Amino acid sequence: MLKCANHSTGAGVVVCLLLAACNFAPRYQQPDLPVANSYESADIATSGGDRLASELTWETFFRDPMLKRLIALALEQNRDLAASVARIEQAQALYRVQRSAQLPQVAAGADATRTKTPLTSVEPELPDNNASIHFTQYSVQVAVTSFELDFWGRVANLSESARRNYLATVEANEAFRLSLISNVAATYYAILSGNEGIDLAQHTLETRQYALEVAQLRLEAGATSLVDYEQARILVTQAQTQLAELQRTTGQQRNQLAVLIGGPLPAGTTEHHALADADQFGNLDAGLPSSLLTVRPDIRAAEQSLRAADADIGAARADFFPRISLTGNFGYVSPELSDLFVPGKQAWLVSGFVTLPIFDAGRRSAQLGLSKARRTELVANYQKTVQVAFREVSDALIARQRLNEQIAAQERAVAAEARLAQAADLRYQNGISIYLEVVDAKRSLFAAQQQLIQLRAAALQNGASLYVALGGGQLAPQR
Repeated sequence: MLKCANHSTGAGVVVCLLLAACNFAPRYQQPDLPVANSYESADIATSGGDRLASELTWETFFRDPMLKRLIALALEQNRDLAASVARIEQAQALYRVQRSAQLPQVAAGADATRTKTPLTSVEPELPDNNASIHFTQYSVQVAVTSFELDFWGRVANLSESARRNYLATVEANEAFRLSLISNVAATYYAILSGNEGIDLAQHTLETRQYALEVAQLRLEAGATSLVDYEQARILVTQAQTQLAELQRTTGQQRNQLAVLIGGPLPAGTTEHHALADADQFGNLDAGLPSSLLTVRPDIRAAEQSLRAADADIGAARADFFPRISLTGNFGYVSPELSDLFVPGKQAWLVSGFVTLPIFDAGRRSAQLGLSKARRTELVANYQKTVQVAFREVSDALIARQRLNEQIAAQERAVAAEARLAQAADLRYQNGISIYLEVVDAKRSLFAAQQQLIQLRAAALQNGASLYVALGGGQLAPQR
């Protein structure tokens, strides 16, 4: 059994404190980061922002009242988020269970026994051969169950590992929360885009149906050919096909949004308004790349898991050293209940024992190797998480710049296609060109208008993705 030196009380105390402070866990070091010191898109996209994403809550960043209502519903009702919160509670409970091993477990108990022992007489002259002895005993005690003296930090490291895993679960929940906000915003913008595309398709279909009726009258009057009539019909079927496709995808997006918010869509969700008129949010300042390590919850979660692995290594190393445990109890024992609690009836017991496996077939060595291999895996996971985070920010920054350029160019293309379609129609009416030229012009105009709608939706979706990629709209980081 390990004892403090008794040559000097002060020296013994110091030795015991030093032993109790032993910790074989490796000191945490941040892994090398396989990323550049700046975003590749910094020269084109990081300037012009107003505020950092980490300074803005999602209620402040998003300005669309309906979108804010949908996000609030999702954060309150989403089933996956509820399951994530339950996992936090589980991890917290496991941490509390493990932490309790650092303190003695004290239990109190009381009992009363009465025994009867037969007394067989060996004297034949005694008349009573059925005599017996009755014995009664009462006891009450407070006991400390087996308590490990954590000289090598094994129990402390197990507790630290559980704490870090709990914090990793908290950060993972926050990462999922941000992902949920991004998914709700992306789905909402997709629905707005679909609604606007449906409006355009319906208007186009009505216009082409009227043109088809005119073409039929001209065909019946002999003023046009069957070819021109069939080409007008092709334009109608094209609009009908596009309309049905948009109605299908938009309906599916509504179903997806209902799942994300955890219930039926509130009234007014499907109201139509132009994407170009929606004042959704302003530009964001990307900030320094190094700040991404502290504001991204997925990176923080990977770091907490890595710290937990360090603690597991410390516990595995401590397992090679003896385990020193203590037990003890104190109480009272008496054959009479009335004088149970008197000084003369006190009873106590203190014992200690040391265990050290002599042969375990390499179990402890394998456990240490497993802990080290697990840490190696988590280092790779941490580095990959950082790489993905930097890529997401860089992609969103590039997209912010290029989508704005695409939208401006597409607006010019739509205007040019509209003029071309109008000119082709006038040329046909004046007999200068065939109706095929009108068909091509109107088909190109319709496609350009739909593409412009999709680009505007993509720009809004990218804005939400950039906000989340930069770590916006989250709770305070856990320590």
